[in-house]
Amino acid sequence: MSVDAPQRAALVAAANDARSRAYAPYSAFPVGSAVLTADGAIYSGCNVESAAYPLGCCAERVAIYKAVSDGHRAIRCVVVVTDTSPPAAPCGGCRQVILEFGPDAEVICTNPAGDTRETSMTQLLPFGFGGSELRGRG
Repeated sequence: MSVDAPQRAALVAAANDARSRAYAPYSAFPVGSAVLTADGAIYSGCNVESAAYPLGCCAERVAIYKAVSDGHRAIRCVVVVTDTSPPAAPCGGCRQVILEFGPDAEVICTNPAGDTRETSMTQLLPFGFGGSELRGRG
């Protein structure tokens, strides 16, 4: 894995902190995430639910959207923290967004007990559909 131990620790801490601020009154499933950009910046996010369920947003996308809104376009690593054992992986929608900004990103799924599953975007979303399929169309 290309993320060193101090970066990993900082990402897990940021994701755990974000998880504590999740707004999950309907699912009672708080999630925190943190992303590491290509230049070493860390952005975190938590899931935010809405009574109109489709309008909520996952923690991974919140973190990525914060990074993108600050001008970052390349994600090296994504950490996801859930209470489940084994730790939950990003949903399909989040996998698509991660692929957009981090096709080679490492994905670390963990929980407060320290259980961890590590993978890559190519393992999570083989044959993913991205911008290269759209270039030259239209």
